[in-house]
Parts: sequence; C-alpha cells; structure tokens
Amino acid sequence: MKTLLKEFCRSINLEYVGIAPAGPYLAFARLWWQQVARNHHSGFEERNFAKRVYPHLTMPEAKSVIVCLFPYFAGTDPEANLAKYAYSIDYHLLVKEKLEVIASFLREEIPGFQYQIFVDNGPFSDRHLAFQAGLGFWGINNQLICDKYGSYFFIGTILNNYPFPPDSPQKKTCLQCGQCIQACPGQCILGDFTINARRCKSYLTQKKGQLSAEELEIMQKTPLIWGCDVCQDVCPHNQNVAQTKLLEFTTNLITRLDGQELKRLSNKEFKEKYKNRSFSWRGKKILLRNLEIVGH
Repeated sequence: MKTLLKEFCRSINLEYVGIAPAGPYLAFARLWWQQVARNHHSGFEERNFAKRVYPHLTMPEAKSVIVCLFPYFAGTDPEANLAKYAYSIDYHLLVKEKLEVIASFLREEIPGFQYQIFVDNGPFSDRHLAFQAGLGFWGINNQLICDKYGSYFFIGTILNNYPFPPDSPQKKTCLQCGQCIQACPGQCILGDFTINARRCKSYLTQKKGQLSAEELEIMQKTPLIWGCDVCQDVCPHNQNVAQTKLLEFTTNLITRLDGQELKRLSNKEFKEKYKNRSFSWRGKKILLRNLEIVGH
C-alpha cells in the first residue's frame, strides 16, 4: 500500500512523500520545552504541549502520518516586497486540495480509511514530521532542506488510521557554513539548529500592535513587508535549486503590493480582492504599517 501511495503521489507531481510514525514525539518534546523555557517560540503554535507530542490526543485511531513536500520556488522577483512563499494563491488552500485528492484515492483502496488533513494548522511540528518521514535534513536556521528544492517547500500531513510502515530520518545536516547566522536581520539564528522566533523578521511582519525600537530596526533591514527570505536566499543548499513542477505555484503570482492601492481599498474590498492570499489574514492595517516601516 505504501508503494501504491507513493506511485499515486508521483502521478500528481508530488516527488517527496514519506511516512512518519504516529508518535509519541519525545525528541521534539525535549527541544520544544527548551524553546518555551527560553521564550523563543512565536506564540502561533499549538499551546497544548501534550497534543504536540501525542497524535492520539487528536485522533485516537492514528497509526501513521503521511507527509508530503510541496515545492514552491518559481524564481525571484528583485522588486518583490513579499516573501516567495506568498507569491502564489494561499498555499493552505492549494496543499489541502492536493491532500484531499490523496485521501480520496486511499479511501478507495483501504476499507474504513479515516484521516485528518493539516497544512500549518495542526498541533504538530510539520518540520519534525517531515524529518521523521525522511524527507529532508536540518539546516542550522531551523529550516528543513531537501536535496532538489532546498528549503523552498511547504509541508502537508495526513494523520490516518492505516499502519503505513514509517520511513527513517536522514543522517546528515546542512553545511553549517554560518552564512544564514551572519545575514539574518534579527540575528535570531542561534547556531544550535534553533532560532529565537520572536526576533525573526517573518514573525515581526505578522505581529500585531506596536513594535519596539529594536523590532523596528530589524524590520527596516530588508524591503519585504511580509515574511523574510534572507536565511533561505543566502543558503548554499538553495543555490541553483529546481523550480517547482506544481503549476499551482507558478501562476497567478503577486510579488509586490502597492501602498497607494492598499490605502484606496476599503477593508471589505481588500478582503474580497486578496481573500485567497496567504498575506491577507492579518488584514491591510498590518501591511500598511509594514510598508511605512520599511519605507517602500
């Protein structure tokens, strides 16, 4: 069945598919507890610590997790003020649609197949699951990296009740050259494969409320108003990576938002125009704030 699954995924242009065990994720638990104790987490994560470690609290019948990588690199626009991951239609929508196709296939093949789909919205660490599924290796910037697409990919998971045999993690890491540490606008990369998420510019572009003087200084170091690509752009593993084969991430691209246009749009008009974009969930007020901060 695992072979059938991977063959089907290849037929819909998903090259990286693996199986993670259905927990418990005790190695992750130790690292996560350390992050929380240091106050280095973003606050966007699942707050129930046990649910992050024990999948059975989410799905009692869980026996495995299908993990898929969705490469999104479609080139770089030097005039962009959005991170590359936000160029396309909202990846949450695109990835969920693909995962539902996989789940429909498995429902036909496996009697009583039950599942839950997650795209950045589950209690688990998607990167940890992808690592457990053998799909990539850790970068010192806390990104997961695969050989063909570098770190330019999204992760989708299907928690399910079928005992797919798990894959094995890769036994290597990035080059640890330190270029990402030196280039990071917020100096949030700590050199031990963890980051202080609260100093990450990508986090700050999504943070509500007044920013401190130090946070403003971090924001002003690069022109992006949503997300941050610096640690990925300087990474040797991301040089000359393949462009995505998934057409969904190569069409309907928006690389730059115009401040004058944003100001003209009412909140209702903004939501209507950008409702299917990953940068829209915070609303136009935060984007206008960020435009003012970076001066573009």
